[in-house]
Amino acid sequence: QVQLVESGGGLVQPGGSLRLSCAASTTIFGINSLGWYRQAPGKERELVAAMARDGSTNYSDSVKGRFTISRDNAKSTVYLQMNNLKPEDTAVYYCNLYNNYQYFWGQGTQVTVSS
Repeated sequence: QVQLVESGGGLVQPGGSLRLSCAASTTIFGINSLGWYRQAPGKERELVAAMARDGSTNYSDSVKGRFTISRDNAKSTVYLQMNNLKPEDTAVYYCNLYNNYQYFWGQGTQVTVSS
């Protein structure tokens, strides 16, 4: 069983930045896909950003140009750098790992963008 632990969430003003971290209990080298999802109150969980094994990335249209996903294999950690945050980015952010036909999720970290 893979454990994923997110951190870095919090309250930030519009236009501010946060960096989320997701530490995995296993090596992330060679993993099929790593990603970040979010779920706002009353809404479905949605993909924010993902990185495939080959390093290619995919972003939702709403965060393109503002968010960046990255990984540090040595630390088994995935990051989400979020810049120019907007109130509509407020949500619980979840880390996701997909490998060998299995999905694993973190417990989530709250991001609130408000003045």
